[in-house]
Amino acid sequence: MGVIFLCCDSCFKEWPHPDEKQRLDLSRKLNLEPRQVKFWFQNRRTQMKNQLERHENVMLRQENDKLRVENVAIKDAVRNPICNHCGGVAMLGNITIEENQLRVENAQLRDELSRICGLAEKFLGRPVTPLASPIALPRPSSNLELEVAGNGFGGLSSGGTSLPMGPLTRPGMMGVEKPFNSSVFVELAVTAMDELLRLAQADSPIWMTSLDGGKETLNPVEYMRTFSPCIGLKPSGFVTEASRETGIVMINSLALVETLMDGSRWAQMFPCVIAKASTTDVLSSGIGRTRHGALQLMHAEFQVLSPLVPVRQVKFLRFCKQHGEGLWAVVDVSIDTALDGASINSFVNCRRLPSGCVVQDLSNGYTRVTWIEHSEYDESAVHYLYRSLLSSGLGFGALRWLATLQRQCESIAILLSSTVPCEDHSVLTQAGRRSLLQLTNRMRDNFCAGVCASTVRMWNRLHVASLGEDVKVMTRKSMNIPGEPPGVILSAATSVWMPIMHQQLFSFLRDERQRSKWDILSNGGPMQEMIHIPKGQTSSNCVSLLRLNTRNQNDNTMLILQETWADASGSLIVYAPLDVASMRAVMTGGDSSFVALLPSGFAIVPDGSSGYGDDWSGKLARGSSNKGSGSLLTVAFQILVNSLPMAKLNVESVETVNSLLSCTINKIKSAVSSA
Repeated sequence: MGVIFLCCDSCFKEWPHPDEKQRLDLSRKLNLEPRQVKFWFQNRRTQMKNQLERHENVMLRQENDKLRVENVAIKDAVRNPICNHCGGVAMLGNITIEENQLRVENAQLRDELSRICGLAEKFLGRPVTPLASPIALPRPSSNLELEVAGNGFGGLSSGGTSLPMGPLTRPGMMGVEKPFNSSVFVELAVTAMDELLRLAQADSPIWMTSLDGGKETLNPVEYMRTFSPCIGLKPSGFVTEASRETGIVMINSLALVETLMDGSRWAQMFPCVIAKASTTDVLSSGIGRTRHGALQLMHAEFQVLSPLVPVRQVKFLRFCKQHGEGLWAVVDVSIDTALDGASINSFVNCRRLPSGCVVQDLSNGYTRVTWIEHSEYDESAVHYLYRSLLSSGLGFGALRWLATLQRQCESIAILLSSTVPCEDHSVLTQAGRRSLLQLTNRMRDNFCAGVCASTVRMWNRLHVASLGEDVKVMTRKSMNIPGEPPGVILSAATSVWMPIMHQQLFSFLRDERQRSKWDILSNGGPMQEMIHIPKGQTSSNCVSLLRLNTRNQNDNTMLILQETWADASGSLIVYAPLDVASMRAVMTGGDSSFVALLPSGFAIVPDGSSGYGDDWSGKLARGSSNKGSGSLLTVAFQILVNSLPMAKLNVESVETVNSLLSCTINKIKSAVSSA
């Protein structure tokens, strides 16, 4: 029986609520009936609950005794007041006990006000003067409203402001909202900002440089010596990733800060990194119509374009502060542990330690951006193919954020330029160009939503044993959704390792002359580029409209809209077949939101074995030879398998999509191996 108890007890620590399969497996191992195992776990849970209640009762009794002693001491002090000047017995005169109690509370509130004002000085970066008049302050209400001369935390205007710092709420048991003191957020924001600035300092001993003078890695010993954990200790089973990158970006500091503090604009600036973002609460909108002192709660979903990497859902605090003329800093820090104590919620797969950017204006209208990413995540949920990529910082690290920001700002500048070249062999008006770019953005976003299991789209995953764990197949029903064909849509995606550098693989897949080697839509013939809209200084970053290159133009009943881009973190190729009539309407400036499309494409990243050895623009060159390195290729298709939304999905449709995936991958492998 002792062996049985030890075995059950060890299983109880791992899963206190076993399902039917776990109970059956355990009963077989212990030669017991499943009902015996079930009753043992029920009794064990009851026993643990009783022990916890007894422990809480003991703690409450001790706290109650402590309060009683303090109450007696306070009453004794009120009855026998001591003079602060002579130390003798004080004469209260006509002052009642209640009035004396108010004086005591008044002194306590003044101390609390001084503490908050000191915190405000750190928060705002300027002195804050507390109330000097010794008036009797009332008891603080649930809405902590304190008058602070100068500046406060609420509206943060230039005059005297009332601070409505509460009541904020946090999710409690059974979905019940519990009040939460917002001063905890302020303290956390100030601590995170201080850590970010020290991490951003050049030549800091917290960072170690690799032998080739390139990649920087965090020195864990120096980090632990310098900082205390601001959101608690690292959860068991989590690993740490930290990276830092500095670069020049084609944007001014004010525009970048406004983008970062707006959830919608932030997600649009990083379309393939952020699946979804929202601002859940604004504690402070800033001072004097600026973002200085802005503090807000946000929720975001971060993604790597692969079905083998889970989406990271993070709730965090974002704090923006101006440190000088043209010098800003924006910091993020997770609030999951700050809300619930040292223990992390079971559904959290990632914690965002103080991360963000320091932005400094340059004389030419550009900015120097130092980006820092520091996270802890559950590595066991990541497929082994992508563990090196994530640990190297290429997956969610600073290089990807900074490279995306540089590419997006360059694209915006080029598209807004009046002298942008546009190579087209047909009529494309300015309104048509704008409509075509809007359609391309929707195509890219739908592609990303079909690869990763984010909450942007309500996909239902199918578990088909014959497909294997590396292939993710999802389905959803489209009905009266603008921009989508009605019916049952199937999305299939998988990721494989390729023995070729990711730059070479990208160049092969975007070459329309070699498209027939892998694309069944080309019908074995070459493609011709009808329209080319550049979105970067390199020709690979562009939007294209392709058609089958045949002598008889009447045979072209289908066109292919395609977007391609590449930067230091990876590359993307997204395309979708469209009919000629729809494209004609778009090219003349028609509404593109009603054009139905289903995107397919490729996401390519280095395999992480060579770190930062990739160089697209020359700026991030590290001098690495990269011999023996490969790439990770994600292939994804979205296909309409039935035009009736209420139709049932059959196995043949799933097998057909899986066959298309396998055939495309095999063709690519064969083509690159023979090249």
